[in-house]
Amino acid sequence: MKKIFALMLVLVTALSSCAFAESDLEYVKGKGVLVVGITDFQPMDYKNEKGEWIGFDADLAKAFAESLGVNVEFQEIEWNNKILELNGKNIDCVWNGMTLTAEVKAAMECSKPYCNNAQIVVVPANKAENYKTLESVKDLTFAVEHGSAGNEVATANGFKVVEVQDQASALMEVASGSSSAAIIDSLMAAAMVGPGTGYENLIYTVGLNSEEYGVGFRKGSDLAAALNEFFAKGYADGSIQKLAAIYRIQAALVENN
Repeated sequence: MKKIFALMLVLVTALSSCAFAESDLEYVKGKGVLVVGITDFQPMDYKNEKGEWIGFDADLAKAFAESLGVNVEFQEIEWNNKILELNGKNIDCVWNGMTLTAEVKAAMECSKPYCNNAQIVVVPANKAENYKTLESVKDLTFAVEHGSAGNEVATANGFKVVEVQDQASALMEVASGSSSAAIIDSLMAAAMVGPGTGYENLIYTVGLNSEEYGVGFRKGSDLAAALNEFFAKGYADGSIQKLAAIYRIQAALVENN
């Protein structure tokens, strides 16, 4: 009888542990920190002069963590390993201007879309006149972030690519002359390319697609629903629109009701 009781106790404990493990929300609250996987991606996630992570996504993540009653921690990841990092619990979400591709939606529990985006071609400004159509850029070699939506679009178009660590590195490739062009997110290009930016001698020309950004959690995570509620409240009280205006991306917002 004692053995049966002990076995039942073990089973109840195991089932209770499984039930607890199913809630990512409780997991994050229990450890007191939301670990956010990012790359250096202005205007979404980048460092200020003090070395602090700021940006539209970074500031939203801070506010979301505060709403959960936990701290936030930003962890730079290699973009191609984002799903492994997430499932291995090295991070709790991927919040970095992430395109909602079929692969992403199959592997992650995703939030509703919150921003529109596109993959666009960046070239030296003094060569822009030569590269204004899809046909005109097909023979270029493109610097692309490994595992990114830009890489995916380049592959779909049969372009030659040089894979680099992140989109910032892709811009550096073009600025240095190592690559003839890059494919990056339109929101990043608007913040980092052209007059008054760090890459004044670069310009974006051809748009290759249209897409939407979302935040990714572990498959089945209840944090996605919690974030959707946070988004809805933020749009209703205007705080998300105000934050978007700071980073000049308000035109790209996708409102979640």
